[in-house]
Amino acid sequence: MSTAPLPTARLRALLDGMRGRRIVVIGDAMLDVYLRGDVDRISPEAPVPVVRVRDRKYALGGAANVGQNVVASGAHGALVAVVGDDASGARLSTMWAEQGGDGRGMLRVTRPTTTKTRLVARSQQVVRFDEEDDADLDEADRARLCDAIDAAIADCDAMVLEDYNKGVLTAGVIAHAMSRAAARGVPVVVDPKFRNFFAYRGATIFKPNRRELESALGAAVHLEDAGALPATLQRLGAGHLLLTLGERGMALVGADGEVHQIQSAAREVYDVVGAGDTVTAYLATSLAAGATALEAAIVANLAAGVEVGKLGAATVSPDEILAAAAQARVDRDAP
Repeated sequence: MSTAPLPTARLRALLDGMRGRRIVVIGDAMLDVYLRGDVDRISPEAPVPVVRVRDRKYALGGAANVGQNVVASGAHGALVAVVGDDASGARLSTMWAEQGGDGRGMLRVTRPTTTKTRLVARSQQVVRFDEEDDADLDEADRARLCDAIDAAIADCDAMVLEDYNKGVLTAGVIAHAMSRAAARGVPVVVDPKFRNFFAYRGATIFKPNRRELESALGAAVHLEDAGALPATLQRLGAGHLLLTLGERGMALVGADGEVHQIQSAAREVYDVVGAGDTVTAYLATSLAAGATALEAAIVANLAAGVEVGKLGAATVSPDEILAAAAQARVDRDAP
């Protein structure tokens, strides 16, 4: 069924309720680097464009981007992740601290910080360089990570598991985090990848995109089949499945089997990088503020609609969400 927008008063109440809530984000933190420049010739050394770099920008990515969106909502963000003992790790840690985030759970390990460098010319991405080690953390580092999870979750209002398959969220770490959240009755939002896809039983909201879900199931997901998503939810063992569908919005299904279609709130799509992280952050902060899963999905959808209108991984504020909701009402009521 198609989902109606939230009343303005309820939306304001949820956004106000996010302030001061404590959200712990566990997973793969990354540093995004953007090199922007101009192309006016082909290299004499090889048939490739020569890009003269004019600008260099750094941004928080992955779990760190989820965390900065948590902070942008007015909540307190605690990040449990790993960085390397390198320049990128130092920069990521400094940028997180500058956001006002809690970095006590950021651990230094003997591997490079996951860094993604994008070369952009004339508003087009030319190439991306990934520097990373995605092997599972060793036993000693996993033990340190579990200790950091215990400390962070002791006073949190919601937990996020943000998995980019970079070796942080191993099966054992996932089980440890899920058990601690269950013991405290803390809502859990999961953004999965293909490794350990079915290891998150008990999650409050499990949020894959369609490609990730189909990859994990090994089969296409037919949304027209009324039983497809409820059957998948039962297999996952989560409270709710929120399937993100790009320009088609989202589909949310709960234990009652009813599928709620949430239409995309985007008015203009400029860059989809980071949109999923924004959705994850606002799902968690909304649940911490007392939202139902459906209300949380509606708020997160509004936030995603704002984020895709910005360049790169960006944050979204409560005021921008309120403005997007107001514009959506104008668009809906227009003749």
